Amino acid sequence: MRILLVEDDPMIGDAIQGALTDASYAADWVKDGLNALSALDTQHYDMVLLDLGLPGKDGLEVLASIRARNNPVPLLILTARDSLDDRLRGLDGGADDYLLKPFDMAELLARMRAVLRRKSGSALPLLGNGVVSLDLLTKQASTDSQSGITLSSREFALLQALLIRPGAILSRSELEDRLYGWGNEVESNAIEFLIHSVRRKLGSHIIKNVRGMGWMVSKNV
Repeated sequence: MRILLVEDDPMIGDAIQGALTDASYAADWVKDGLNALSALDTQHYDMVLLDLGLPGKDGLEVLASIRARNNPVPLLILTARDSLDDRLRGLDGGADDYLLKPFDMAELLARMRAVLRRKSGSALPLLGNGVVSLDLLTKQASTDSQSGITLSSREFALLQALLIRPGAILSRSELEDRLYGWGNEVESNAIEFLIHSVRRKLGSHIIKNVRGMGWMVSKNV
């Protein structure tokens, strides 16, 4: 999954980006509202982490601009503003959650998983299609014949990207967008290598190749 982090404090931003990377997310970091909107215009993101006290364009204005464009991207506000009015404006303005600074990185990651569960309509931290399931907390996969299969960070990110949209065909470039952030060097056969690795662990039927278009997992069965 690819995350857009909007945070102007260099120490906080660096810590959050590092925690996201360690948790197998591809994280792009911008430091003001205008660059955040520009990034959203040119790149697909699975979630936005938005500070409110931003230079140039306030975070609530950024939120309003995102929702005015009918962009439904899941969005979690991270801020030191603790007034009830700010929380209400953020949530009523279209944020999916509101986390006050300072916070523990483990709580941030848990809040992110909770937002994704609500968006997918699942009460459990699982993604699945009836053939394979992925535990977002343990990062392990299970099939009808196997359970508790450990995946590497990239393998987990690949399977997660496909299971978020079962039945949808994702091209190489779309998968690269979801797995690699700005500045990450992507080898030409990286996606094929990851797909081969996941198939080897879970079975060749788990990820289907659609010739000339990309890869997919089956719709929920």
